[in-house]
Amino acid sequence: MPMKGETLLRAYRTLPDQQRLEIARAASPELRTQLVTIERSMAMDRSPGALSSVLTGGREMQAPHLDIIDRIYQRIAAGERLKVMVTMPPRAGKSRRTSRWGPVWYLRKQPDHRFMLASYAAHLADDHGRWVRNTITEHASTLGISLKYGSQAANRFDIDRHEGGMVTAGVGGALTGRGAHVAAVDDPFKGSEDAGSPTMRDRVWDWWQAVLLTRLEPQGSVLLVNTRWDDDDLSGRLLKEEPDDWIVIDLPALALTADDPLGRQPGEALWPTRFSAEDYARIRKSVGERVWWSLYQQQPRPLEGGVWQWSWITGNRVSSVAFRGVDLTRIVVAIDPSGGSSRTNDETGIVAAARDTGGDLYVLADKSGRHGANAWGREACLLAIELGADAFVVETNFGGDMTRQVLLQAWAELEREGRTGGMAMPRIVEVNAKQGKRLRAEPIAQLYEQGAVHHIGEFPELERQMVTWIPGMDSPDRMDAGVHALTELANPGAGSTGSSPYSDQRLAGRR
Repeated sequence: MPMKGETLLRAYRTLPDQQRLEIARAASPELRTQLVTIERSMAMDRSPGALSSVLTGGREMQAPHLDIIDRIYQRIAAGERLKVMVTMPPRAGKSRRTSRWGPVWYLRKQPDHRFMLASYAAHLADDHGRWVRNTITEHASTLGISLKYGSQAANRFDIDRHEGGMVTAGVGGALTGRGAHVAAVDDPFKGSEDAGSPTMRDRVWDWWQAVLLTRLEPQGSVLLVNTRWDDDDLSGRLLKEEPDDWIVIDLPALALTADDPLGRQPGEALWPTRFSAEDYARIRKSVGERVWWSLYQQQPRPLEGGVWQWSWITGNRVSSVAFRGVDLTRIVVAIDPSGGSSRTNDETGIVAAARDTGGDLYVLADKSGRHGANAWGREACLLAIELGADAFVVETNFGGDMTRQVLLQAWAELEREGRTGGMAMPRIVEVNAKQGKRLRAEPIAQLYEQGAVHHIGEFPELERQMVTWIPGMDSPDRMDAGVHALTELANPGAGSTGSSPYSDQRLAGRR
């Protein structure tokens, strides 16, 4: 028996799309008007992006990376307690979605909740608050919420007949009053000068700990959306202090890795209908390498002064096309297992490198990561098979016997699976690196300076570790693996049989 009147309207929201469409087609003009209202309300319920489309008549832009921010808001509104960090380049719509449409949508869904928003300057946070306030006022009848009389300031307002509302402040300012169910921080630093100042970084960190976090409700969520300016900016410090607590959504202007959150291939643009890869190439040329890598690629680069210089890497980079004509004599895969007392040593470094007939060296691949023992062994062996490597170079300072066994076991498993293609297992060259980090790294850095080392493509994390490393610092595992691979190849006496543990004359034959 078909539904009628109020019964139909009550059930309509629960019906599948096709059934709702059939009802709309058969409805009277009066009923269809009511159904349109319900459909608009259902659309606004879905996400901040859908709400913005309804209220702007479809003029608000939408893109896959904005869908990610929408899904974060959906999860928080559904009751999940999240700490989410989203990094993306400028002019990508992050502030408009995070600090404007997001709060409007959230307060409509949860009018009894408090929303807190902060940015690097109070006036900017107030501008966002003013926009949210004005949007709610303008569309109150459509949204189903309105502002409480007498509480409608741009930086603090309440929802009428509910407990919720919004408060805004500049980073470093006070956030007094009731707690927050959601705290959103949109760009905590104004630019490179602020982010490059240790005093400013410490000030932001102190504010984060002593002010913002203390205002969160027990099940409150935090959303940090920004561009990266410095390795020790707020995002960088949070990832060092509490890496496992955060959902990190890294969205560079041009994709860097195959595991991009949007499924992009390396080199594909974030929002190609707005900024194409060609547009970004022009921007890169205009702004320079340091701004490009930090502001657009979310890979902050340091000022000059470390053992490696950026120009030594970027000035000698070789494309994969140009590399096809190079005649190689050796290929090795170096592994630096995670270990030691340093908090930086939480990855297993896996770096492949090669040497050509003229003695030049090439970094071919970086497969480093937080791999368990079985995972890194398999990853290293698969890389060796792919490249036809003649040796594994393994640092044995921490668990040498274990690292050898891991490789042997992984290779045997791949043989049983038929993955080795009959290839003999590469020799395992064990390196007991007794020398200090500086004595190991500086000879390789000299080869870079001489233009004798070439990166085949870009390896952002490895390169960042190289140019940020200063003697006296703990050296990260990617860099150590790269140094081991290149040291092995730079020793002409090693030949195809592999070298012995390093001695003081390890690079006596280098160019």
